[in-house]
Amino acid sequence: MSSTDEMLQLETEVRACQNCALADTRKNAVPGEGPVNAKIMLIGEGPGFHENEQGRPFVGAAGKFLEELLSAIELGRDDVYITNVVKCRPPGNRDPEPDEIEACQKYLDRQIQLINPRVIVTLGRISMARWFPGAKISAIHGQPRRVGTRMVVPMFHPAAALHHPKYRPQIVEDFNKLPGFIEKLESEADNSAPAEPPMEQMSLF
Repeated sequence: MSSTDEMLQLETEVRACQNCALADTRKNAVPGEGPVNAKIMLIGEGPGFHENEQGRPFVGAAGKFLEELLSAIELGRDDVYITNVVKCRPPGNRDPEPDEIEACQKYLDRQIQLINPRVIVTLGRISMARWFPGAKISAIHGQPRRVGTRMVVPMFHPAAALHHPKYRPQIVEDFNKLPGFIEKLESEADNSAPAEPPMEQMSLF
């Protein structure tokens, strides 16, 4: 089965999921969207009102700002994979409960495995906590951490800039670093690739 087929199967499972109480209050589950070969994976916290209505991630005001941030580094939604820690909207946009995050973790794990992104961007403190437990987003935003062959970059959620405009310049600055992180990882990969063995000279005798 191809990675694309596996992702489609995963999305079908998410839409039918009954593993936590959020299944009782959702209108649409929101698996995520984007190419399975994306170099950048964006992980938010959970769907909001508009996402619950449409079944797509980041389609409200925060999504529009996210598209502006991507456009500034010459990327579009079709170039990145976008998902959330939990795939169903918590009532009233409250924070996801630990058991809800745990119920969805297997889906997120499989998404990361299938996409195998160069860079994971955590948007907001809920998704940040998986890789930076106990850290404060105000202290570490924009500072990447190496995890195996990839980087994980914690950033403020785009919605933070809508509620608190003072965060907007910081979010823009952090996003502008992403192309450099990709370039650094790809340069390292090129330098670590084994050199082609010399061609054997054929004997004339």
